[in-house]
Amino acid sequence: MLQKFKKIDGVIVVILALLMVVSIFAIYSVTYGRSKLDGSHESMIKFYILGFIAFFGITFIDYRLLVKYSVYIYGAGVVLLVLVSFIGEEQNGAQGWIKFGTLGFQPAELFKLILILFLGAMLFRKNKNQLLFWRDVVPLSMIAIVPFVIVITQNDLGNALSYLVILVGLLWIGNIKFTHALLGLVIIGGAAVAGIMSYIHYHDNIKVFLTDIGRSHWIERFDPWLVPEKATAKASYHTKNAKLAIASGGMSGEGYMQGNSVQTDRVPYTYSDSIFVQIAEEFGFVGSALVLLLYFILIHRMILIALECRDRAGPFLIVGIVAMMLYQIFENIGAFLGLMPLTGITLPFISYGGTSLLINMASIGLIMSVRLHGQEVEEDLPKSTRYSAPAKQV
Repeated sequence: MLQKFKKIDGVIVVILALLMVVSIFAIYSVTYGRSKLDGSHESMIKFYILGFIAFFGITFIDYRLLVKYSVYIYGAGVVLLVLVSFIGEEQNGAQGWIKFGTLGFQPAELFKLILILFLGAMLFRKNKNQLLFWRDVVPLSMIAIVPFVIVITQNDLGNALSYLVILVGLLWIGNIKFTHALLGLVIIGGAAVAGIMSYIHYHDNIKVFLTDIGRSHWIERFDPWLVPEKATAKASYHTKNAKLAIASGGMSGEGYMQGNSVQTDRVPYTYSDSIFVQIAEEFGFVGSALVLLLYFILIHRMILIALECRDRAGPFLIVGIVAMMLYQIFENIGAFLGLMPLTGITLPFISYGGTSLLINMASIGLIMSVRLHGQEVEEDLPKSTRYSAPAKQV
């Protein structure tokens, strides 16, 4: 146990500790003295304690056991997502929460890690064979599309899109044919451009359609991004004030607990989804850049672990987690810069939220498990943890 403990990447642990400090101080800045939110930083400390327990706990579990039983984990995850559709509670327009007294749990967050496990296991079992479109790409895509559809019906666009990003990231390194990858990029890019242009030119018709099917919440997210001149004052309020707050931060910021916009609540949810706005306004470009540097170092260390891994399943898991993290970071920050629509996705390790933090900490724990256990080649594994792959087809 001591030898394994010494193999833990100290740089990653330090980065997590620094992100914890950033999170707690940022949350304290925008919740202190507010009746309903005061003490949120104390709750975040408790979440981080649980998060580090999850991190170290999963670190010492052989990740190959999770890969071996990933199909059952995936099945249980889908059942949980379906259950949310019947008993889930709505929060911020999305029906994705299961309540246990005063505590809330978001299964869609957990499913991101479950999806990475199952897709990674399926790609491992391909035994380095090139992926065929109908036999491999389509079934793998369906594994991600099923939860995507379920979560979309729950009005949780941010988490639903993360499933597709994870799928694309894993297919990209899963030995997919170049022609298939190129075709997929053309289709995705063309569909994205066509969708954006259609939304702009047929905005009124699409608005009526989304309202009729109970998705008017999406209009408030897409209008400020694509057609700000048609967005209602309510829809543009969040992103407009967020941009003003970020701009007012300048190079060094207005000072801790001195941000004019975030301290007067002109920017909603500054303790959770909009916490980057607090950092940008009170610490300016310098503070924002330092946070991005921490993320860069964290992701760089993940990639190094993937490159050093001798087992074939480990790198798939790491790439899936890297894709998930990059999406969350880019989507969260990009939404407040006008680059992406506002989907309510959290900023990893910094935004207030127990479920999000625990899943992200567990994900890093899974990567650390790869570092600890992925140096053994498959033939060296004991039978109790060995998993099998099909023979290469002729």
